[in-house]
Amino acid sequence: MSLRYVSSMLRVDRNYGRRTQSSMEIELSRCWLVIRWYPRSDVTRRNSEMTHFYGWWIVVACMIVNMFGNALGLFGLGVYLIALSETRGWPLGQISAGATLFLLVSAALMLPVGKIIGRFGPKPIVVLGAISMAAGLLGIGLSQRLVEAYAAFAVMGIGWASLSAAAIAAMLAPWFEKYQGRAVSLASLGASIGGITGVPVLLFSIAQIGLTSTTIVAAVTIVGILLPIAGLVLKRSPSEMGLFPDGAPAPSAMKQQSKAWTVGAAARTPALWTVTAAFGIAMFVQVGFLTHQVAFLSSVLPPALVATTASATAIAALIGRMGLARYVDDVDQRVLSAIVLVLAATMLGLLALSPTTWTVIAACVIFGLTVGNVSILSAIIVRREFGAISFGAIFGFASSIIQFTTALGPSFYGVLREVSLSYRWPLLIAAALDIVAAIIVLGGRFRRSSGQPSYPLSARR
Repeated sequence: MSLRYVSSMLRVDRNYGRRTQSSMEIELSRCWLVIRWYPRSDVTRRNSEMTHFYGWWIVVACMIVNMFGNALGLFGLGVYLIALSETRGWPLGQISAGATLFLLVSAALMLPVGKIIGRFGPKPIVVLGAISMAAGLLGIGLSQRLVEAYAAFAVMGIGWASLSAAAIAAMLAPWFEKYQGRAVSLASLGASIGGITGVPVLLFSIAQIGLTSTTIVAAVTIVGILLPIAGLVLKRSPSEMGLFPDGAPAPSAMKQQSKAWTVGAAARTPALWTVTAAFGIAMFVQVGFLTHQVAFLSSVLPPALVATTASATAIAALIGRMGLARYVDDVDQRVLSAIVLVLAATMLGLLALSPTTWTVIAACVIFGLTVGNVSILSAIIVRREFGAISFGAIFGFASSIIQFTTALGPSFYGVLREVSLSYRWPLLIAAALDIVAAIIVLGGRFRRSSGQPSYPLSARR
């Protein structure tokens, strides 16, 4: 006889192995876990199926896609703003409008991107994203007028919509049921890796060979790597390969019970709107800060520590995502979201009120722990509460609203910084907004517990 662990962290006394029942459950109320007993052959077969499940290759491919999308897109925005300001002499507040345009364009495309992935699979979207990101990078490097830079940021927005966390979550939705939180969290590690490598590599490259040459190299690299991945690795769904989600031998009970939601039906539920509102505010705060992080750090830290602190923020985001991947399927994701948002608010308040060298570094690192979680928890909650069948369209709808709100973040920080001549007030207001977001996401939990199921099984069409 062998044990099949529901949690790999649980240890069981060997004396239990002498039991003879082929199927038995021991409930451990102290651990809130259940141990199931199966014959050795059954355990071996199930573990083998899970280990060799092709869905994990999809996770790796999505991780690489997300890495390039974040390194050259979201995290790269702050570098491009500083480089254009220094090389072209444009005011930072005016260039920040380009970052806002980047986010607005991507917001407008989130819903159609989700629908296309749901209908045709990830290949056409990743190809579009790679080519658009490359074209936008070339435009930024070659721009000589502000309007040309704006156009380049807009084209990059198409790429970001196709390579963002929302697109990645839609690509993974058909492949996982039980492990969907873990899969999305692992794929999103690419965002942290992109942040760790993207900012210092871009800053170093611009210092050595200039902005134009750097963007040319970046454009060639993203096309040369993502196009083969789209063509050779990515698949639409496990059914295309004769498989079931999670590598299971048969469809899960949850998958069999779930019904398709329409966007209209989902939009009439408090569950969707509390997620959309809370994470719209949270991403407004987060992306605005990350866009201006290099500029903020440059105003309070020695030059040698700017890139190091930005990279440390990304490393912390990687660590935070790794922790999320391990436990996200076992906790109340709304409560976790509220905790993460309160922590982020606390760090933003510290940056505003105590901008000393070590406080800034520590606050940025701790803020980084929340970065990856905020960017993907909305997808995990929507996927958990509405299921996989209509996830692309429903989360595409939510992502469009979240992204439209997010798009205002860079300009919010930029304009208030120009008016107040510092980042203190933008950071304080941002901290207050994160507290509001935490209250909203918890409000959705209370509404759900008072009558709305956590995993809807049907919806009106």
